[in-house]
Amino acid sequence: MRKIVSISLLFIMLIGAVIMTGCGDSGGAGDQSGSKDSGGSGKHYKVPAFKSSAFHESKAQGQGGVLLDLSSGSKGYVALSVKSDSRIKFQVCKGSDTYTYDVESDGSPSIFPLQMGSGTYTFKVMRNISGSKYTQEYETSESIKLKGKFQPFLRPSDYTDYSKKSECVKKAGEIAKQSETSMDVVSGVFDYICDTVTYDEEKAKTVQSGYLPDPDETMSTGKGICFDYASLAAAVLRSQGIPTKIVFGYVSPDGLYHA
Repeated sequence: MRKIVSISLLFIMLIGAVIMTGCGDSGGAGDQSGSKDSGGSGKHYKVPAFKSSAFHESKAQGQGGVLLDLSSGSKGYVALSVKSDSRIKFQVCKGSDTYTYDVESDGSPSIFPLQMGSGTYTFKVMRNISGSKYTQEYETSESIKLKGKFQPFLRPSDYTDYSKKSECVKKAGEIAKQSETSMDVVSGVFDYICDTVTYDEEKAKTVQSGYLPDPDETMSTGKGICFDYASLAAAVLRSQGIPTKIVFGYVSPDGLYHA
């Protein structure tokens, strides 16, 4: 049942990616119509320049082991590094909406998308003091003007980590080369993931809070949970200029938490 839910919602997510791409935005979405190649063999999907994300320590601000880099806000993300002996959570707030993330406390940089569009954001770093109780370690606000509404959904982040050298990106390039339009890319990605990845029932039973997927690992092992499916799909599509958002929530009728 879980595998059926995973594949069904993956299809919905991928269709959403096509709809986003078709909206026409300066944020870097690919050419949906395709372009003629010089050899006259027909149309090919035109892949935009690869969009990366990075932590810039020299531009970061903070205190007490917290370093928050807001220099890439216009590109749709912020980067954070925290050194602490306690568990850390990071909150990204805008208006009445808040996204809460688990953060590594060993100083490893993390990338988080600004999914709520342009506007004033408040960022809070919270340190665990006991049980489920947290205290605020650092807070700051920043006015963000995105270069394009798709920017947060075109780059690597903690939830979908990849680079130009990733195996999943190489596979994405192969799929794109065989495609005429962004819809063809999405269909190819859907088919590839459904054909090569199976649902990992044992992992679903034992996965811990704060788990982060590795798209290359999912591709190489050929198995994963819903988060792995979504992360791999997002990595492959984003790397080819197709904006893709990973969505979390509860699925009826069983109330399963799902990505």
